Amino acid sequence: MKGLYTIGITLIWFAGISFGRTFGPMGTIVGHVMDSDTHDALPGANVTIQGTEMGAATDSEGGYTIPNVPVGSYALQFNYMGYQSVVKTDVIVKSARTTTVNVGLPFAVLKMDSVTIVGGYFSETQEQPSAVHFSYEEIRRSPGSHGDVTRIISMLPSVAPSTDQTNNLVVRGGNPNENGYYVDNIPIPNINHFPIHGSAGGALGILNVEFIQDVNFHSGGFSSAYGDRLSSVMDISLREGSRVPFDGQIDLNWAGFGLVGEGVLPKDKGSWMVSARRSYLDMLVKTIDVGNTIAPRYGDYQGKVVYDVNADHVISLIGVFSDDHNRADQQTAIDNDMIAYMNQDITQNTVGVNWRALWNRNGYSNSSLSYTREVYKEDAYDTGTTELVLKNRNTAQMVNLRNVNHFRLLPRHAVEFGLEAKVLTSDYDNVYNELNNQDGESMLSKQVLSSITGNKIGIFADYLITPCKPVSITLGGRAEYFSINHKMRFAPRFSFAYHLTPLTTINAAAGVYYQNLPLLLIAQDKTFEELADTRSLHVIAGIEHLLREDTRLTFEVYLKDYDSFPMDPNQPHFFIIDEPFYDNIFYTAHRKLVDTGKAYAHGVEVMLQKKLAERFYGLAGACYFRSRYQDYNGQWRDRTFDQWFIAGVEGGYKPNNNWELSLHWIYSGGRPYTPFDLEASRQLNTGILDDARANTERYPDFNWLNIRVDRRFNFNQSNMIIYLSVYNVLNRKNVSSSFWNTVDNEPDTIYQWGALPIFGIEYEF
Repeated sequence: MKGLYTIGITLIWFAGISFGRTFGPMGTIVGHVMDSDTHDALPGANVTIQGTEMGAATDSEGGYTIPNVPVGSYALQFNYMGYQSVVKTDVIVKSARTTTVNVGLPFAVLKMDSVTIVGGYFSETQEQPSAVHFSYEEIRRSPGSHGDVTRIISMLPSVAPSTDQTNNLVVRGGNPNENGYYVDNIPIPNINHFPIHGSAGGALGILNVEFIQDVNFHSGGFSSAYGDRLSSVMDISLREGSRVPFDGQIDLNWAGFGLVGEGVLPKDKGSWMVSARRSYLDMLVKTIDVGNTIAPRYGDYQGKVVYDVNADHVISLIGVFSDDHNRADQQTAIDNDMIAYMNQDITQNTVGVNWRALWNRNGYSNSSLSYTREVYKEDAYDTGTTELVLKNRNTAQMVNLRNVNHFRLLPRHAVEFGLEAKVLTSDYDNVYNELNNQDGESMLSKQVLSSITGNKIGIFADYLITPCKPVSITLGGRAEYFSINHKMRFAPRFSFAYHLTPLTTINAAAGVYYQNLPLLLIAQDKTFEELADTRSLHVIAGIEHLLREDTRLTFEVYLKDYDSFPMDPNQPHFFIIDEPFYDNIFYTAHRKLVDTGKAYAHGVEVMLQKKLAERFYGLAGACYFRSRYQDYNGQWRDRTFDQWFIAGVEGGYKPNNNWELSLHWIYSGGRPYTPFDLEASRQLNTGILDDARANTERYPDFNWLNIRVDRRFNFNQSNMIIYLSVYNVLNRKNVSSSFWNTVDNEPDTIYQWGALPIFGIEYEF
């Protein structure tokens, strides 16, 4: 079978090479140029394709068109009097396709020499500490991400590697539940297949990368426009559909196959695009005898419709749906080294509408209304006894209203303000059966049969001022109220940037951040409703230096102080908020909780980022950090995500427009874990942790290298990309976790993936 697979790949590859030898395919570049602060159109802006004589000027509505561009990869430069120059790299022109590049130019308040040229490659995150921007192409081609927007973030020095079976974001020592996601101004609780209940992580991303325009990731110190998260925010912008009658795409890779369609609305009043994807691993397992293999089935469906009311008002509708199913039995669990096996049926959907209004030349607003529904049906069984351990039946719903306004009052003064209101309902029919807890003590079974309804409301405002040429300051705050615990919180925010030279900027940020406890935890007992919201204090300082226009070096130090975490007196040595990620399962039962938990994380990071101005691009980074918590008895211990150091490189080389070679390497310290009490575990033939040594042992260091080769083919009326990626080229036996093997009555180890070749095709027509 492997031989046939290899022959098939080879034939497709050479067929593509043969058919790809066409002459002179062309494409078109279109877009709009606007003020990045006010979204006002900039007529007469110059758009040039670097290294060529091609270009255009924007019309009265800020639009431009560059026709008859030979297929290939380009960098576009945008210039307008009184504004900073911006360069957009990775602009891919394809045969008979229209490539859309919209850009916002920053107002040039600073009148330094060369400021309109230097740094235009990094305009999206200028003056924002702990912020990184990724384009669609950077996400699509990343080795090891396989089109998952979350996994590409894991290459940053601020993000510790999790496991290759999950895409959990571990940002600056915090757990994945501390991260928030926004898509076109609409919050989505979880953007992953097989989500860990009560978390923001999962197995594989739901969002189709073909829909993504760009991503801004904030690993700390983010503005008051974002709330209810302690560590980070990922703000995702979806592109609009093509303004031609129809464009289509077919994708095939290891994760599944998918279709994308897009086109223009009648009378050219907008655009639409839809996608549908489905995994096929379950079908292969049924067809081919591969033994007891876990074969989950999952699919996702997305759509976006944009309607142009007029030049100043645009309404967009998005829908994101996912459907996940998994079945396992005892023998499959034994063969795959699983301490428990689950039957899962999970659906998630979010629909929302966003209204972008340009009120005048000085300001705009985004207002969204959305509805999210999640349904969990999960049963977990002990591998050794096949007894039911956990039953999870949960239906959660959220209605969210969000409004963000931005106005420039004067050239040196601007304000951003708005509100966010949520209505939450969640129904539970959960059973936590009797079992031995982490200390080996018997826990009585517990049933959670409840319904929770709560409201959250937050108002925020930021004042942005440039008091003198080299200095910019942002002062703001966010006030939030949570009806379940009746707590009102105020979270002040501050950021500062000092332009030491046109090449060097010193920046700093500080702020307070609050996050409500997961409803899944609150639902376990009525008294838990009175627990305080968890809180973190961010303090960040850094320096950014441009080595050249397309290359920047950043250095940051940070401190996060946490308090008001829930602690269980019956498990005094453990940090229960990390339980879902320690066990890779949802929360276990707790009978008493107090909100006295404390933690901290501090570290130093360095990052070198180069945009694709020529043939090379890449990002290299390293950090040293500590993440610790204070247990119920007052002893400080390492958190599950305290990996001490991280080093990584991601980059590539494009010798021409047809070929691309890239790699992704990451190395980090091993995660802490709690060893088993061997005597007690063998006596009971179940894993009993030695709680006195909670998180005192460490797994081996993590070392992971991925490589990828892309080959583009541009036909006269269509395009194709064939790629071959190899995960874990070094075939390193990275440890995922340890578990108690009830068959052998001994401790055992679960390893992550070995060397794994992945083949994929993307065909556009």
